[in-house]
Parts: sequence; structure tokens; C-alpha cells
Amino acid sequence: MVDAPEGYSGEGFFTTKLSDVVGLARKNSMWPLPFATSCCGIEFMATMASHYDLARFGSERVGFSPRQCDLLMVMGTIAKKMGPVLRQVYLQMAEPRWVIAVGACASSGGIFDSYSVLQGIDQIIPVDVYVPGCPPRPEAILDGFMKVQELVGQESIRRRNSEQYKALMNGYGIE
Repeated sequence: MVDAPEGYSGEGFFTTKLSDVVGLARKNSMWPLPFATSCCGIEFMATMASHYDLARFGSERVGFSPRQCDLLMVMGTIAKKMGPVLRQVYLQMAEPRWVIAVGACASSGGIFDSYSVLQGIDQIIPVDVYVPGCPPRPEAILDGFMKVQELVGQESIRRRNSEQYKALMNGYGIE
């Protein structure tokens, strides 16, 4: 059971801030979009399976259409040729959207320090949470997911309209 946000309650009523209610709803109904290219994807499959069960955290539906998802989970090695595709997938997602870089390859290029591998997806899209490991254990992926839930629950409704957010997006060439 999810705890109610801070507020005032009485017999038959409850008052709180709208942003707290929206944050509570968003954080407990995340729709992840897995973008898995290598071994981290196998660990994600284990995370979704019954032993670890990501659905316990409000993420029952894994979507494969960017227009219906709000959490992009990038897992594995991203080649530079794949960079524009990943960016396009990110841009097709509706706001608000969040990103997790799962594993060393998505976070920093991993052991592949070569001309063809992107040295971290944060070069092309903003990342909210980094999950370390090569490959990370399912527990680490669950921890990263819970960190995103904390961010989502605390985010103001108006943050996406702030000048700081617009400057961040402009830094990535996204309007």
C-alpha cells in the first residue's frame, strides 16, 4: 500500500497539494521502454521475471512504443550509428520523460574505448539515473528504478516549464 502524501485529513475528506498527488500517481505507474542492445538487456529480462518482478513497483506494463512510455531504460553498448536512433526514440516520448542508463556501456562506453562506440548516452540525451555494473545485477536495476521513482515523486508539475530545464534541453539541441 502506498502512503498518502502530506496533507490534512478529517472525517470523509483529505486535502493536499496537486503536485503531490500527481507525483504519487506518476511514480507508481511508470511505463518503461527498454532499449537493450547487449548483455545488460539479459539482466533486465531477469529483473522483469518473477523472481525480482519489476511490476511490484508500479511498472507492470513494459511498452515498446515511445509515444506511450515515460521511462527510457538504455541498456548496453550504443554504437555511434545508433545514437541518432536513440535520440529519435527519446524525442518521440511524451513529456514528462525520464532516462536510466543501465550498465557501464550505456553510462560511459564501458570497456569499448573505440571510435565506433558512444562514450555514454549523456552525450546525446539527458540522463536522470546511472546504474553501475558490467552487467549490473537485477537488484541494481531495481535500485535505479526506485531512484527514478523518488525523482518523479518529488518533481514539481511546473519543473518542465522552468528556465533551467529549457537550458538543459537547449544544451542537447532539443527544443
